Amino acid sequence: MADTFLDSTELVLNMGPQHPSTHGVLRVILKLDGERVLGTECVIGYLHRGVEKIAENRTWQMFAPYVDRMDYVAAVSNGLGYCLAVEKLLGVEAPPRAQAVRVILTELNRIASHLLWLGTHALDIGAITPLFYCMREREWILNIYEKYCGARLTTHAFRIGGLQYETYEGFEKDCLEFCDLFEKRIDEYEELLTGNRIWKQRLTGVGVLTADDCKEYGVTGPMLRAAGVKWDIRKAQPYSGYEKYDFEIPTRANGDTYDRYMVRMQEMRQSARIVRQAVGAIPPGPIMAKVGKVIKPPAGEAYVSIEAPKGELGYYVVSDGSTQPYRVRIRPPSFVNLQALDKMCRGALVADVVAIIGTTDIVLGEVDR
Repeated sequence: MADTFLDSTELVLNMGPQHPSTHGVLRVILKLDGERVLGTECVIGYLHRGVEKIAENRTWQMFAPYVDRMDYVAAVSNGLGYCLAVEKLLGVEAPPRAQAVRVILTELNRIASHLLWLGTHALDIGAITPLFYCMREREWILNIYEKYCGARLTTHAFRIGGLQYETYEGFEKDCLEFCDLFEKRIDEYEELLTGNRIWKQRLTGVGVLTADDCKEYGVTGPMLRAAGVKWDIRKAQPYSGYEKYDFEIPTRANGDTYDRYMVRMQEMRQSARIVRQAVGAIPPGPIMAKVGKVIKPPAGEAYVSIEAPKGELGYYVVSDGSTQPYRVRIRPPSFVNLQALDKMCRGALVADVVAIIGTTDIVLGEVDR
């Protein structure tokens, strides 16, 4: 019977949804010829919570904490995108002080997200030590968040029109101390992994996604930049004053799993560079624009996208002039980037699928919403 299964020697196997290396409740149906992957199908929805529908039954501000629970590893970025979209509807802009603090918290969030990605990605492939190293540094960032607003993971830091809280005493010192420490520690990560022959053998040439493939699938973020496309919304369509900061857009040429690793490592260095500049540029002044206690945008629609740690995160918001959104539609990068998994896995081995899922850096709370 085995020889005639599906009229071939093919085998259909479930990877997940109860599987540590699928990074959440993702079910991947693998079609195999021995160890070789002939095709994949992603089955999602196990974590679906109807976030976009919930928005229609909450006030504009009441819905803001819900977005923190999508990509819970990058809650601060989620909150920034939503606030910017509603501010665009209202025709207001956060004060300069609020913008600088937003940039600091968001870039720290990018580093925290990449650290969790690096630790778990290395663990998937068999390297245990980087997980402990990455969690050690991520703890510093979570401590800053806890001091600022009391939350560590689903950090609700922003308000429509500005900030939730003023910075605490010693905020700037804590941020600069973290940057001083982190720039040395990231060298340790690279010493462990970048030139490691086992690491390179497991990642080089695996899960290749060309620039044309990325454009066809709508892939953004580090995956797109690893394929050689120099596209970063912070540079292309600046928001929150990013045009004032000096930083590079890391790119690579091969679009494989190793290049995606390298891009994210370089991005963490650039984020620390931005944090330093923003800390030195925090102006005095208010932290909230003139926004009414009851937020009631005029009828209309707005779309705002930001460069989240995983790619383009977009919010399309529609107002009918009431205190509640008429419609909220979210473009999550994890959901869109996951489309390319089948393309990357075809012809690879089962062990490569683990590496490819890891380097895609998905969070299922964002995929399913």
